[in-house]
Amino acid sequence: MELNKEILGKKRKKYLNWDQFFMGVAKLSAARSKDPNTQVGACIVSDDNRILSIGYNGAPNNFNDDEFPWNREGKPTETKYMYVCHAEANAINNYLGSRKDLKGSRIYVDLFPCNECAKGIIQAGIKEVIYLSDKYNGTDENLVSKHLFDACGVTYKKMEDSNQIDLIISLTPDTEIEIKGKEK
Repeated sequence: MELNKEILGKKRKKYLNWDQFFMGVAKLSAARSKDPNTQVGACIVSDDNRILSIGYNGAPNNFNDDEFPWNREGKPTETKYMYVCHAEANAINNYLGSRKDLKGSRIYVDLFPCNECAKGIIQAGIKEVIYLSDKYNGTDENLVSKHLFDACGVTYKKMEDSNQIDLIISLTPDTEIEIKGKEK
């Protein structure tokens, strides 16, 4: 059967590819973070492009974040670092399905994972990390993360510059999503 081009019409030319879509979900998740300095989101995706879980950096469940120390400096017990749950850990822990379903998946994150999150990613069976920023490149934690990933067969890559776009979403009815960046 031959398809009539007039019936089919023309599909939209400018739309998100899978990497842009899943990184967009990670970035949208980051918007839930109450951290005043660093907002990180994570999105775990199966090999058939289904979202398995999301997470963002913040206080543990049932911990009143109004009583949460959000400082970056001071005594360790008075800073956020000993309390905050990272986005990657939250995405793994938020997954309600069978852990075997995380095997072979990939995770999209704003920021290259720290060594603690790298261990969690490896233990969960996630096989690929796609990230936007590696701003702590060269630090001890970062070097250990990369060594762990390399030794355990987890690939990691920075999201291609050509996929980095501005996505403007309005949460009002009847408005279009604006995509600024590479033309499709």
